[in-house]
Formats: sequence, structure tokens, C-alpha cells
Amino acid sequence: MNKINVFPITALLATLIMSTQAVRADDAIQNPCTGPSALLALLDRPTVSDSACVVQDGQAVLEAGYQHANLTGAGGGTADNFPEAELRFGLPGNNEFVLLPPNDNVQRTPSDSTYFQGFSATTVGIKHELGYTKHWLGAVESLFTLPSGSPAFGSRGTGVAFNGIVTYAPSDDTGISLQLGVTSQTNPALAGGGRFTSINPDITFTWSPLWNLQFYGEAYGQSRTGLGVRF
Repeated sequence: MNKINVFPITALLATLIMSTQAVRADDAIQNPCTGPSALLALLDRPTVSDSACVVQDGQAVLEAGYQHANLTGAGGGTADNFPEAELRFGLPGNNEFVLLPPNDNVQRTPSDSTYFQGFSATTVGIKHELGYTKHWLGAVESLFTLPSGSPAFGSRGTGVAFNGIVTYAPSDDTGISLQLGVTSQTNPALAGGGRFTSINPDITFTWSPLWNLQFYGEAYGQSRTGLGVRF
């Protein structure tokens, strides 16, 4: 009587089932930093907080903008800075390198028609994506402000910032991002160059009615904005 060896067939079926289940599990939890709306998920601008997503390995993202503000206090006036550039490079291991080149700053005082102009400091940093589930995404980042820029708007010494970022997506088109950061930085030389430490919480709500359109609301705080200035 011929014997039929069923072990190879059973092992093959088990392997196929396990492979199918693994593929389905991966498909069910898609990387929130990829896909059709990946660019909106990656962008940091115009929010103060950073995205929990990192740029994919071998890719780069360039962001730029313009900021206009009305100054309060004695004299009042306005402040403008540009190009608000941020260049991010994707690295292996779910990491990215970030470069924030100097901004050109202009402050005008309407009372005497004078203005101050100069460049801010240069900042470099690294961000690491910790991982994601169907609804959650987490990342940590470190930023280093170089002693650079003009005496009025630059950094007299080296500044550091450490941020933890968590994003929660209750649905496919809504999201909540929480960022908590600690910074140690110095005032510009003309402001005395003193060092101060600040705790910076941030919460951002996003809604994407379309894959290429997103609305957001943000609340941001700083415990200090300068030496001796506390909120």
C-alpha cells in the first residue's frame, strides 16, 4: 500500500494562512504618514507644533511662509519675518534631519518711523518616529539653536529643545495632536543674552473634509518668553 505524506501539505497550508493573515493585518493598519494625504500629515506649517510624522527615507520636504504680527507694549508697532523656511530630510530607521535657516526680521515703530532689521539664528535637529497603531502615532525630537544671527534677533548662546509629540485620530478625517516641549535658550545679545528655560504645551485639532484640504485650530503656551518674563 502506498503511503501519502500529508505533513508537507499541512505545513504549506499553514504557511499560506499565516502569510495571508500578516498581509491583512498590515493592510488594516496603514502608515498614517504615507498615502494620498501624506503631505498634509507631514507638514509642520502653519502650526507652531511639529508633525509626529517623519519624512520617508530618501525624500525631502521644503516649507516656507511669512509672518506678520502687531506688537504690544510701549510704542507698539509691527513685526515681519520671512521666509520661515524649514527643510527636512528623511533618514533610515524612521528618522529625519531638520534645518531651520535664518529668517529676515523687520520691526517697525510707528511713533518715530524707525525700524530694526536682522537675521534670526540657525536651528538643526533630529526627529524619530516611535511607531503607530490604527489611531495613535508618537515621535520625539531634539532641536539645537546655534549661536548665530544678528545682535537684535539672533541667539547669543546655544539653545536646546526636546519635544514629545502624540497624535490621536478618532476618525479618518479628524485628528488631535499633543506636543509638550522643554526649551533652554538665550536672548539676543542686544537684549542681554541671558538664558531662560520654558515649558511649552501645544494642542492642535485638525479636520480634513477632502484628501487635499485641511482645517486646524491650535492652542499654544510658553511658561517664559525671555529672561524674567513669565506667563
